[in-house]
Amino acid sequence: MPTPLRIGVISSGPAEFFTIHTACTDAGHLPVAYFYGRSLRSGGPNLGDAGETTSAILGAIPPGMDLLLPGSVEGLGLMLESYRPDLLIVFGFAWKLPPSLLAIPRLGALNIHVSMLPKYRGPAPLLWAIRNGDPIGGVTVHRMDDDFDTGNVLAQRDGIPLADDIDWATYYTEAMPVVRDLLRTALDRAAAGHAGEPQDDSAASYAGFMEAEFSVIRWSDSARTIHDQVRTHRFMRSPDRPLAQVGDIWLHVKRTSLEPAEGVLMTCGDGKPLWITESEEVPEGKGVRGPHRT
Repeated sequence: MPTPLRIGVISSGPAEFFTIHTACTDAGHLPVAYFYGRSLRSGGPNLGDAGETTSAILGAIPPGMDLLLPGSVEGLGLMLESYRPDLLIVFGFAWKLPPSLLAIPRLGALNIHVSMLPKYRGPAPLLWAIRNGDPIGGVTVHRMDDDFDTGNVLAQRDGIPLADDIDWATYYTEAMPVVRDLLRTALDRAAAGHAGEPQDDSAASYAGFMEAEFSVIRWSDSARTIHDQVRTHRFMRSPDRPLAQVGDIWLHVKRTSLEPAEGVLMTCGDGKPLWITESEEVPEGKGVRGPHRT
């Protein structure tokens, strides 16, 4: 049995923390602190569901585990130093961590990224996989370096189904066992000092946050494109997007079908039909103005 590593964990929700904690303890290592990423950037405002997520994490946290909510990179660095971790594991955290922080853990930092790197580098890989209609996704555990998602790969696996009706619960059921298994492999390699395999930069693509225009449906797009736009927003749990103009009214479109179904039938830019099967009318003047009214 190798000497147990002291591990700091930065993540975004109870399911992620639980999966990482289980992989670490199964491998004989000791998570010493949880750090919840409550904002999209260092010094930025809290996420809208940060309070709810913090409460959920507290409800699932192991007895005696410290939960910290850093507000800035500087604060995170000071917290990490105080715990003297051998290794940092990151999953679902949008901040760019500077080299000075990555150097704090003796063995560096590992990131769990939900794509087959170098495909979909960036903060929103799963959203882009859904948006692009990918039938399957992957998971990569890689070393963190000075840039986003460019470090050497320690373990990865493809083949996670991205169901047409995907939501977090169905994705969790398929993906988290894969994350746990890959992290076990990556922990063994990291503890042994393995550098990992370099990524092929020529095959890289970037998955940034969704642009503002993505919140409005254009019927000139293909039926598949619009269907995946709706799927993406539903996975994001967008409260009132995407919007679509149907006749003289605006709808918050919640669900569509590429196959005949009960609902409003629309013809899209590629000449193919799309059925709006779940929607809600948007009151006049509420979130529909300016360029949306074209």
